[in-house]
Amino acid sequence: MSLLSRLSSSSVLRKGAPRTFFGIHGVTAVPLLQHSILHTESSGKGPTEIIMDPHNNSTASPSFERSITIPVLPTVKSPFESTPDSPSRKPLSMWPGMYHSPVTDALWKARSSICERMWPPPSLDGPPQQTLITRTPEDSRISIVYGFTSDYILREQYRSAWDECRIGRLMEDLDALAGTIAVKHCSDNDSITRPLMLVTASVDKIHLRKSITLNQDLRMSGAVVWVGRSSMAIRMEIRQPPGGTSEEQDQVALIAIFRFVARDSMTGRAAPVNHLDPQTEEEKRLFEQGKAYDERQKKRRMQHVDNGMKSPCDGERLQALLTEGRVLQDMPALADRNSLLIRETSLENVHICQPQQRNMHGRIFGGFLMRMAFELAFSTCYLFVGRRPLFVEVDRIDFLKPVDVGDFLRFKSRVLYTEEDDPRRPLISIEVVAHVTRPELRTSEVSNTFYFTFTIDSEATMEQGFMVCKVLPATEEEARRLLERYDADREEQENLG
Repeated sequence: MSLLSRLSSSSVLRKGAPRTFFGIHGVTAVPLLQHSILHTESSGKGPTEIIMDPHNNSTASPSFERSITIPVLPTVKSPFESTPDSPSRKPLSMWPGMYHSPVTDALWKARSSICERMWPPPSLDGPPQQTLITRTPEDSRISIVYGFTSDYILREQYRSAWDECRIGRLMEDLDALAGTIAVKHCSDNDSITRPLMLVTASVDKIHLRKSITLNQDLRMSGAVVWVGRSSMAIRMEIRQPPGGTSEEQDQVALIAIFRFVARDSMTGRAAPVNHLDPQTEEEKRLFEQGKAYDERQKKRRMQHVDNGMKSPCDGERLQALLTEGRVLQDMPALADRNSLLIRETSLENVHICQPQQRNMHGRIFGGFLMRMAFELAFSTCYLFVGRRPLFVEVDRIDFLKPVDVGDFLRFKSRVLYTEEDDPRRPLISIEVVAHVTRPELRTSEVSNTFYFTFTIDSEATMEQGFMVCKVLPATEEEARRLLERYDADREEQENLG
């Protein structure tokens, strides 16, 4: 008799068969499901269940002769099965957060409390916001604390393979925090008007100023620092004590600037956002900085259009790069031994977008895309230099098109350029491009572009014979992209002083 036949005739499936239940919440039950249940014939007593240890093929103790069923009990009820005031109800808008980090979950809960009128869902036929409110940066400020020193599970969720904090996880949380801050700033406290749809447009910068450990608590905070007509810049910081000191001596470990745009939730068109009134000298400085950055980006986009969608590059520099690349292609034995073609540094991975990765609007969470791109960029740099890379900064991320559940998403990475102005701190620039591919329609569109900078430990650079390769373009497109990114990075460094 086959195993399936014996299973179907066993007492496990018989109505009324005695069972033992262990109430285990959530995924805690998963490790206990590793025991296989085999069935043997016993004389005159029908089939008997024997639990086998899959590691040593020995039977369990006689007290466990009967098979057990371990139910996975729900911790909260579906929002459709409980009333809005039920203590066990989790708001409908919060369900995607169940599959992300606990910090992202907490931030989405805070956002849901700001927009609690979303239950029941507001009618899109409601009027748009009539009067814009003037708010201060402090009005939108939100902070969240990571209790690493007291919460073992939280610490494990953020632990990397090198016993450090996972930067990709923090990127998810930064996107969630920025979205919650944007909602707080744009809220009009009116339950009649339809809510705005706020989406991440870009990441201007994420700069790591010092390493982040799991031995001290973290504080992540941020506020709106600049607003345009329908867009806003949100500046966030991560602070961590340098070694058990008081909160007043916390050091800024990371700075991030995100840009959000507001859309009318019914028409999808750009919608005006509340005004911002900076109060302190620091707030005024950050406001002017955000305004200047916005003007530079507009100017860069206009130049891009004027040049027929090609980046404006110096013709001589372009040809010089292509000449070097041609030597490496046509005469590899005579080329610089420390050179490599850009295309030879590329990596790729694919991902089918699942419902567990969606955000509160039902589309794929931008923070998840950032983490996926960061981890591919990290791997690309790791394979390129042969040493564990150290994250320096995100130079730029653009969210060009939304990504939906079910999309076939392809991430392609490559090293764009390397820089060795400081031999003890070489810089490696990595580009990651995300494509939404639809095989049924034979289409593929760029949804996101990501630019990361990494370095390596200074001790590794002192090893005898260690060198970081120079990468060269093989095509005009690669040469233009290299120069465009290099010039943009230099310009931002000059503007930041």
